[in-house]
Amino acid sequence: MKIKSHKQLVEEASLEIINLTPEDVKSKLDDNTILIDIRDIRELWREGTIENSKHIPRGMLEFWLDPSSHYYKEEFSVEKRKILFCAQGMRSALATKTLKDMGFTNVAHVKGGFEALKKSNFKIVEVKKK
Repeated sequence: MKIKSHKQLVEEASLEIINLTPEDVKSKLDDNTILIDIRDIRELWREGTIENSKHIPRGMLEFWLDPSSHYYKEEFSVEKRKILFCAQGMRSALATKTLKDMGFTNVAHVKGGFEALKKSNFKIVEVKKK
């Protein structure tokens, strides 16, 4: 049995989604846009996150954004533009494709992820363990 590799899945997803550079992100951040960090909480504790971004664990993304889910979080309303990022842009590409498949039209991801945002001088803030 031959399976698709994770790299192939990411490449395919990238063809169907909006891929933003950090410079694109800077120009799109406004009151109707949420920058969403989907990395594991341990990554945030270790490396911090982008100032004013929101954290949604990758495993909860679809549930927190679906108004019909009992896990739905109103702060992530369907109307708001969502820009996702992960460490290097692979998980966020797949997650963005999933949200597009759910019917979201106002989603994108950061090509190069957290690493690219750091290199583009986005402010990093510490995330403390609760």
